[in-house]
Order: sequence, then C-alpha cells, then structure tokens
Amino acid sequence: MNDSDPSAEAGTTREAEMTQEQDTGPPDEVDAVRDAVERSRSGAPAVGAVVRDRFSSDEVFQRIVAAADEEITSGSRELLFSSIAAGLAISITVLLYSSLYGSTDGHPILSALLYPLGFIYIIIGGYQLYTENTLPPVALTLERLASVPALLRHWLIVIIGNFIGGTIGAAVLAWGGVFSPEAEEAAVYLGTHGAETPWFDLFFKAAFAGLIVAGVVWVAFASRDTISRLVVVYLAFLAIPLGNLFHVVTSFTELAYVVFVGEYPLLPGLTGFVLPVLLGNTIGGVVLVTIVNYYQTSEERLESARFGGADSRLTPTEWLLGGIAGRSFVPLIDTVEETAADPDTFRILVPIANPRTESALVNFASTLASQKESAVVHVVHIVQLPDQTIAGYSMDQRQQIIDESDSQLEGIRETVESYNVGVETSTVVTYRSFEEIFRTAERKHTDLVVMNWEVNDLWDAARAERPLGELTQQLPCDFLVLRERDLDASRIVLPTAGGPDSDLSAEVVKLLRSGTGSEITLLHIVDGPDEREAGEQFLEEWAAEHGLEDVTLEVDDSGDVEDAICRAVEDNTMLVIGATERGLLSRLVSGSLHLDIIEDIDKSIVLAERPTKRSLYERLFGRR
Repeated sequence: MNDSDPSAEAGTTREAEMTQEQDTGPPDEVDAVRDAVERSRSGAPAVGAVVRDRFSSDEVFQRIVAAADEEITSGSRELLFSSIAAGLAISITVLLYSSLYGSTDGHPILSALLYPLGFIYIIIGGYQLYTENTLPPVALTLERLASVPALLRHWLIVIIGNFIGGTIGAAVLAWGGVFSPEAEEAAVYLGTHGAETPWFDLFFKAAFAGLIVAGVVWVAFASRDTISRLVVVYLAFLAIPLGNLFHVVTSFTELAYVVFVGEYPLLPGLTGFVLPVLLGNTIGGVVLVTIVNYYQTSEERLESARFGGADSRLTPTEWLLGGIAGRSFVPLIDTVEETAADPDTFRILVPIANPRTESALVNFASTLASQKESAVVHVVHIVQLPDQTIAGYSMDQRQQIIDESDSQLEGIRETVESYNVGVETSTVVTYRSFEEIFRTAERKHTDLVVMNWEVNDLWDAARAERPLGELTQQLPCDFLVLRERDLDASRIVLPTAGGPDSDLSAEVVKLLRSGTGSEITLLHIVDGPDEREAGEQFLEEWAAEHGLEDVTLEVDDSGDVEDAICRAVEDNTMLVIGATERGLLSRLVSGSLHLDIIEDIDKSIVLAERPTKRSLYERLFGRR
C-alpha cells in the first residue's frame, strides 16, 4: 500500500509545471485551450493514468465515462471496422480452442488454455466487442449523458461488425485448409453442441458469461497497468470454456463454421443458438454488472465525471428519443446557458474553433448585428476533440480549460462591444462539434448562425460525423457560411433566381450596405438572349420587393450559371449566394455548384440558407 499523500504529490507536480512554464514562457495563445485538454489527460479519468495504488469506485466510474464518451460518439465507419477487427480476433479463439480440443481429446482444462487469446487482442488493442459494450455506453445512458437511441445505434453497429468479422474468420477456417482433421471434427462438435443445447440453458449460461465479460471491463478500468489487465482478462475469459458458458460472438463464429461445412442450417442456428446467447450476454452484462456497479458509486459520481453534474443531463424526452427531441449526447464541457425566447432581440450565434484567427468572422457578425435595433452576438468556442482521444477531467482541470478559453475570448468580447451590441461567450468541449452548433442554436433561440468554411475544424468534423442526419432535419435558424478572402464587403454581387434563400441573401446585403456602405450588384442568369427581357423584368420586380431598387442590375443570357457568376465577381470583392432549391448543407457535402464556385473565385463568399419545409427527398436531392 502506498502511504504517500496524493495531494502532496499533486502539489509537487504543479510546482514543477509552474517552474517549467517560468523557464519556457507561456504557451502560444492559439493552442492554450488544447494544451489544457492535453494536460487534463493525465488526471484520474484518463485511461492508464496512475494517481494512487487503488482507485475508488467513483474514480473507476469516472474513467469508464471518459472512455465511453469516445466509444458512443465514434463515427459509424470507425466503429464498424473496429468491431469487424474484434470479430476476426474472436475467430482466433475459435481456431485455438478447436485445435486444442481436437489434439487433447477434449480435455476440459488443456483444451481451453488458449481460449482467451482473441479476447486479449481485443481488450488490449481497444477493438469494439459487443459484450464489452454492456458497460461503458450503458453507464453513460444510465446517467442520461447519452440517449437510448444512441446506445442502440452503438450496439447495432458493433454486433453487425462482430458478426461480419466472425463470418469472414469462419469462412477462412472452413475453406482455407487451416484445421487439421482432428480440429475440424472438434469445431463441428463445438458448433453443433451449442446449437443443440436447450434454449433457456443457453440463456442462463450466456448471462453468466455476460457477467464475466462486463466484470472484466470494470476491473480493467480499475487496474493500474497492462500486466494487471492481462492477468484479469486471461483468467476471466478462461472461465467461459471451463464453465461451459457461451459468448455470443464466439458462438456465432462457431455456428457460421458448421453452416459453411454443411453440418447445420443457418436459420435454426440463429434463432435457437445465437439469439438466446445474445440476450443472455446482454442481460448478464447490463443487469448483473453495470447496474450493480453503477449503484455502488456515490451520489457525487456524475459531478466528478462531468462538468455541470446533474444539470447537464439530457431531458427525459431527449433521453428516450435522442436527436429527434433535441440532442442525443451531452458534451464533455458545456458552459452554454439556456436563453428564453425574446422576439424583440435578434440573436446571432458565431461558433469558432480558434478565437485568435477567426476575428474577421466575429467582425462580420457584429456588423450585421449593429444594424438591428436590439441584437446579441453569442460567440461559442468549440474545442473539437480529435478521434481516438479519451479525455476525462477533474473539477480543477475542467475549470482550468474554461478559464483558458475565457481568457482567449476576452478580445472577442471587446471586439463585439465596440459595435455597441450585446455579447455573450461560452465554451464547449465535445467530440461532435457540428451537432453542438445546431443544439446551441436551438437552446439560445438563435435567429442567425454565422460560421466559417475553409480549413475549419468545426465544418470538417460535420462532414465526418453525421452529415446525412443533419441534412434530413429542418435547420434551427438561418445559416451563413463564409469563405474568407480578406472579407471585403465594399462591392457585393448577389445572384438570384428567387426563393427563400435569396430573400436571406437580400437581407444580408442590405445590412452590410447600411453598416459599411457596400455597393451591390444583383445578377440574374437566363438561358439565352430570347429570355433577357423577361429576366430584366424579373430582376427589377425582385429588387423592388426587397428594397434594392437603387442597386446595379445585371442580366446574363449565357445560360452558364457558374461562369456567369465568376465573370460578375471579377471586378467585385464579395459574393453572397443563396442555397437555392437543394440546400446549402447538401451542396457543401456533395460538392456540387457552390463548391465549384468556391474553388474558382478568389474573393470572399457568403453562402446563405433559410429553413424551409422541404421534404426528406427534396432536402437530399432537390426539387424536380
């Protein structure tokens, strides 16, 4: 037992850090918050960090929540391939178990000695195995930090990936000439033996196996080092064959093998063998371990694991319905406060990844706000955690991150205040940056979101996370996405063919003209000279309807929309263009017209989209 005082050790460590900072100088302002995140990984929540010889149950829970944050927010592709790798690793267990079973004539102990090897690969390698996921994601769900749909999505992807990997491994074992004749006979016996076991016997045997696997996960997070975890994993998984228990992925792989060699039909094997094992593993892992271990922790477990404690939980409706009712996951740190709807206040949300380099974006939003009678600019600093990061924070570490971010946002607040408009700032640390933008807009009753495009971590993360989900729901408010080229709004081109997004573009250019004296050119493109007169009439009427009668009107009869826009912008400084019938987000993700224009034009570009009542088909593919 280590008798050293952890608080004294922490104090010594902090003194050393302060000395080092004095020697090397303060970190660059751009990376200060990310550095704080990096430093926080050495605290108790970070997997593998050693604080003292033994973790309390609260600390174990905190470490599990930190790991579950990454797991349940993983992209579908990464999650699927990780689970496929786990299924392939299980085929190693089937190979070794069958080989030893055949060579030892079914000796109950000798045949099982190498059974745990595939599971060791999985746990030490960090692959996704279904039975392991009855603990960390469930802990998040019990705390209402993740929704039930998010948990079910996670489980579904993992079990499908495990089964794919197991199927591939079983096919190689069946047709690759890997087994000796004795091993082939043993593999057939093991596969058919499980399938011939009574349904309820399988269920209860699988429940005990689920208890063992979920228990291994808990103990592994309580272990101090890799050797300890190896010993625990080996002994625990050795108990499965010794106790004649059943693990769903192993059972599925064994069944797939006997199906491939023609010794057993697929459908009866799935319903009479794999299904009861799946249910038993799930019930055993969730009820016998997760819930029991969850309630042995103290009432302060959530406060120690998450910023905001119980106040940051999902609402009951969000917990049951996920993103349909709001959000499906609570970010690691979220200082955004709910705001009551106020129709007399125009609210602009500006999500930024770097407070120092995105000042032009804030100036643009402040210019728009300054032309409103009552306006508030809310700048939210979103710290996007990279993939494969497990981040947990003590209360002091969380406060350090918030303080660092708040310090960086001080200059932003001064900038907005210089426009004589209200200003709010907040910080969010999350794996899902783009989803948090939508959620923050809803919580703050935002009228307009202004965000950057072009080497922007927040938008890049949107394309990697769940673009389809965002495309198929209504926007929470108006959106402006900027591609900066010095952000000069002195001479603006606004192409229009009508529609709500062009209406938004008109409102934007009018505000810019009021704030900066911009010169505005309206552009309408027709298919040929025969349509020029009708095009001129349309443009005149549209300009009059939007209070832009005194601007320059230009009709292009080339019929080539992209070339016409490029020509019109050559002698101007900014392009403001609506999303038209297909939607801004769908165009940005699919790389259609607007992306081509962005690449071709070396000027500032503002892309505008207004919420509409498009159907699912129309939002994905456009109107026909």
